[in-house]
Amino acid sequence: MESQSLFSGFCSNSITPLYRNPQNPLSSSPPSLSYPCFNQSKYQVSFENQYFLSSQRLRSVRRLLCKNSVEKVSNLVSEKEGSKSWVKRKRLAVFVSGGGSNFRSINQACIEGSVNGDVVVLVTNKHACGGSQYARDKGIPVILFPKTKDEPDGLSPDDLVKVLREFEVDFILLAGYLKLIPAELIRAYSRSIFNIHPSLLPSFGGKGYYGMKVHKAVIASGARYSGATIHFVDEHYDTGRILAQKIVPVLANDTAEELAARVLREEHKLYVEVTAALCEDRIVWREDGVPLIQSKENPEEYY
Repeated sequence: MESQSLFSGFCSNSITPLYRNPQNPLSSSPPSLSYPCFNQSKYQVSFENQYFLSSQRLRSVRRLLCKNSVEKVSNLVSEKEGSKSWVKRKRLAVFVSGGGSNFRSINQACIEGSVNGDVVVLVTNKHACGGSQYARDKGIPVILFPKTKDEPDGLSPDDLVKVLREFEVDFILLAGYLKLIPAELIRAYSRSIFNIHPSLLPSFGGKGYYGMKVHKAVIASGARYSGATIHFVDEHYDTGRILAQKIVPVLANDTAEELAARVLREEHKLYVEVTAALCEDRIVWREDGVPLIQSKENPEEYY
């Protein structure tokens, strides 16, 4: 079986100065031109202040000199450290619409070192959701997307792509994000956007299947098993290539809440495992277009 590793290449760009909106209740400082302060090491950028990006504060985004698409190029950096080579630390963007429990699990795994990456920006369609509050508490920049009647400060799809490029994002992880991902973002980050869904896709997926609605439908169907699925994101809901799944039993007297809690526990573990594989360049593609994960312990095995 011939396999091809999935890697992403990007140009290096600094962060563009951004204006704060004095009317934004999330802004913690008086109106001024704010430069995000950061300490840059060889592997990561850690932000020292909190700020919120929106269309009204996106005054200037430099034109990027790199291609406007993710290329499958080698991201491995070889260096002699005894007999081992090391892999460049990945930069992650996470999208949430709610409490962001999967986001918290991934971020904690990055901090603890089990994931070779860092969450460098959070994208949300709800500025007051629990996930965005957690991000601000951790000093992770928060971006509003999309622009809607309820969130007029949200970015446009093109501006979102530009800002993510500025953050030099390698992979995008959807973690309970309920909006459809625009074509502009999918083209810019081909094969680099992932979603987790609380059922065994392709069953109980698609538009309208989210949150407790999924678990109620599973129980009503009489299915004996449910679970979690991580898949690549395309321009439709829950139809991208499946990358990983975890099975969870549906018990005879389960309520939707009980099943949801059981599935969520597995989601947290599965998303961290898959994110670790992404950040170690262990995603490969079978000749027929099926994505697989290369075993860390035995590189000759795939699952």
